[in-house]
Amino acid sequence: MGLPCKDDCCSQTSSDYVPLADKPEPGDCPIENCCTEKGILNSRSSTDVAGIKATPLTTEIEDNGCSQNASECLPLAEQINPGTYPIKTCCTDEGSLGSRFTTASDIEAAPPTTNMNMVAHTTSSKSSTLRSCDVDLEKGFPQAEHVTLNVQGMTCTGCERKLYQALESISSISNIQTSLVLAQADFDLIGAASTNTTDITKTVERITGFGCTRITQDGKMLDIVVCGGSHDFMHRSLPCGVIDLAVIDKNTLRVTYNPRIVGARDLLANPSFLSAKLAPLAAPPILASSQAKIRQTLLRTIVSTLLTIPVLILAWAPLMEHYILYGAISLGLATIIQIFIAGPFYPAALRTLIYSRMVEMDLLVVLSTSAAYIYSVIAYGYRVAGKPLSTGEFFQTSTLLVTIIMIGRTLSAYAKQRAMVSISIESLQTPTALLLDTETGKEQEIDARLLQYQDLFKVLPDMSVVTDGVVMAGETEVDESFVTGEATLVRKKPGMSVIAGSINYSSTLTVKVTRLPCENTIKTIENMVNEAQLAKPKVQEIADRFAAYFVPIILIITVVVFVSRAAVGKAIHGESATTACISAMTYAMSTLIVSCPCAVGLAVPMVTVIVGGVGARNGLILKSAQTIECARNITHIVFDKTGTLTQGKLTVVTEKNLLGEPDWLAPVILGLTTTSKHPVSRAIAAHIQAVGVRPSQIGNVVAVPGNGIEATWNGSIIRAGNPDWLGCQDSPEVKKILRYGLSLFCVSIDSNLAAVFGLKDSLRPDAIKVIDELKKRYIDISIVSGDNQGVVQSIARQLRIPSDRIRYGQSPADKQAYVKKLLAKKDSVVTFCGDGTNDAAALAQASIGVHMNEGTEIAQSAADAVLMRPSLKGVLVMIDLSKAFYRRVVFNFTWSCVYNVVAILLAAGALPHARIPPQFAGLGEIVSILPVIAVAMHLKWVKF
Repeated sequence: MGLPCKDDCCSQTSSDYVPLADKPEPGDCPIENCCTEKGILNSRSSTDVAGIKATPLTTEIEDNGCSQNASECLPLAEQINPGTYPIKTCCTDEGSLGSRFTTASDIEAAPPTTNMNMVAHTTSSKSSTLRSCDVDLEKGFPQAEHVTLNVQGMTCTGCERKLYQALESISSISNIQTSLVLAQADFDLIGAASTNTTDITKTVERITGFGCTRITQDGKMLDIVVCGGSHDFMHRSLPCGVIDLAVIDKNTLRVTYNPRIVGARDLLANPSFLSAKLAPLAAPPILASSQAKIRQTLLRTIVSTLLTIPVLILAWAPLMEHYILYGAISLGLATIIQIFIAGPFYPAALRTLIYSRMVEMDLLVVLSTSAAYIYSVIAYGYRVAGKPLSTGEFFQTSTLLVTIIMIGRTLSAYAKQRAMVSISIESLQTPTALLLDTETGKEQEIDARLLQYQDLFKVLPDMSVVTDGVVMAGETEVDESFVTGEATLVRKKPGMSVIAGSINYSSTLTVKVTRLPCENTIKTIENMVNEAQLAKPKVQEIADRFAAYFVPIILIITVVVFVSRAAVGKAIHGESATTACISAMTYAMSTLIVSCPCAVGLAVPMVTVIVGGVGARNGLILKSAQTIECARNITHIVFDKTGTLTQGKLTVVTEKNLLGEPDWLAPVILGLTTTSKHPVSRAIAAHIQAVGVRPSQIGNVVAVPGNGIEATWNGSIIRAGNPDWLGCQDSPEVKKILRYGLSLFCVSIDSNLAAVFGLKDSLRPDAIKVIDELKKRYIDISIVSGDNQGVVQSIARQLRIPSDRIRYGQSPADKQAYVKKLLAKKDSVVTFCGDGTNDAAALAQASIGVHMNEGTEIAQSAADAVLMRPSLKGVLVMIDLSKAFYRRVVFNFTWSCVYNVVAILLAAGALPHARIPPQFAGLGEIVSILPVIAVAMHLKWVKF
């Protein structure tokens, strides 16, 4: 007997299978009665292995269904193929939040299925959120889970180093990346199934004192405000498709859900969510944390300022002589500042000293302010006892010093935050959408977060496209420059795709959603840019090494300053020992606080972040910091031809049918070429479709990179591609077309040549100009192509590239070997620029792989940089940005060294008639940091 469905989920015994239900209505659970004996897409069998019956499993579903094993409801894996719908955490034997824990030992054996390598498991409890990850059927639980933390409270490189060491001390963490500018930490959590991320976060917070919040990246998230409190809401039975629940505050929850199972609007319409409403749109985590930090620092600064003003008045104004009363007031105000304003510096410095065994900027602040405060308290005690010291109290020094330090940190945090906002890619995302009801034809403005797959939305003139989609109605021109950097208006008509962030110019469009705002082009670009910004170039190692020794060196210098100034005061100026030591202490305090390693710490990451944002604004995505660093040293650039130097828009100019033009040949060729995205195949398909031919059904299609396509039809083997692969290079028809310098596409049936097509492509408009500019920079240029000799030589002549630097008829392995040969030369930095799958190996082999945006995702993953617009100018932009990066990093290092040397000399009194008093030394941080930020920000206004 099958077990009854509970809480919209299903289960059954090992012997009974329930027929697959019909496709559910929107908002209903898609998995009631959803299991079949043979599975849904992949065939499943019940096979006995060593006397144990195999668990029936599947990884792909259709019509929003799910499947389970015989005895318990087992969630399915992540989405494997486009068009299939994954279900995670949708089934339990106690409803949506019932207890269920599936281990690898539960899976004794599994029948062979297509694309089934991983199966998801779920852990849940009534008081905790659902969590899911993937299980390898052979190895058990996954070996690593990627975690991203937003970290609040870092102010200098010492803070970042402390964070890194704290993460490094946890044995289950590997592949750590931290960023001071992004306020972020990325790492892999080993043995994620048995390790609590919350415990790790608490450990890091305890060691560092920073606030850490995990940034959830799996699934789609929706923040909702609930009535009755978020903790009470956690006990409710939740609908299918909900992956995770997290408490944000007492009234706000973050729901992670699978939009392939339940849409955002359907989720809020579910009875379990009737009391919930969409929370106001929050700022991105990086900006939100920086804003919170600025508000907190600003509040402390204002309080410190208000308390410092009376102390300064009592110390400097010509008031009546009531020293004990004035001193008592100053003592009280200074104590409040020291405890509540400067207080947070103490635990931060001690944590760093105890846990990380490091001395950083906070320790300098603690030593200098404490010295001034403690001396002032002692001096006031002497005054009350009737034995005033000649130097008096220093309450104005300690209070003003703390206030100025807080002012400097507030301004510094604000400057960094403005720099992040200025290059934010996410600001291109439109917050609302004009939803079109397909049944009534009515329009409704909704929050863009509530869009669902297949929704229709309108884009009015002068409005921004909300998310990626396909035009269903209307014709217009759009400006995609905000995303691609291409200023030319692009014509759009039904059937064509539009990208998020582009601006509609002339008329209204109706667009169908293909990608939600959380996964569209803007989000993809943002993720790639963030990846590069988080990485550290090699030059950062110099900055880190300098910063690590900076504070200890300053402490040594401070001791030397104190001893030398005390000795000079007593031996040369004839001061008493007490007076000489007190005077020396003021110089030592100035030296401690005026020195600042922050400029060195920000010298590289601030420029890296700005360069990444500026590159994206110019249609260039730099995917690694190493690319930014070494592009200026490029010695050789190897270009693919089709789709890179040429536009990749081939046209058929001649064709020859060698079988007497039978009716079946054109449909067969069309059926074969429509399976490939290669530019040549697309051109052939478009040429045949133009005369009204409909494609034949072709089976067993296999793409052979660098050669062509192979398939079967009516028992015959059909091949289409280059003549060398087909073995027809000596055919008279092939030779005839080659003489005209055309690209060849040949078709053979059972090794007999059936058809020959000659295609022509044209150079990109800016190709000659870009190649000439690269030559002026003494960069060698090569062309490596799989096309025939005549075509490649024709392109090389137009670009004035010598014959010894062109290679034709090259396979993917040949392209890779050529790049490898160039890299063997001493001090060579080789860039490969291509657009297709055939180029993936060469892109990975090169020092820098550059991918043209019209290529495939495989090529993109192998590339280090992506040109978001079809223009070779992006290569020049990459080189120029790299040079600008280097110049600014050198300036920042130079400025930091010059500032610290001059500031320390002034603070120590080494220069005659010039010194920095301790109360004003706190301005050192902002004085040293502002030029670094300003120089990096200047890149925004540089035209590339």
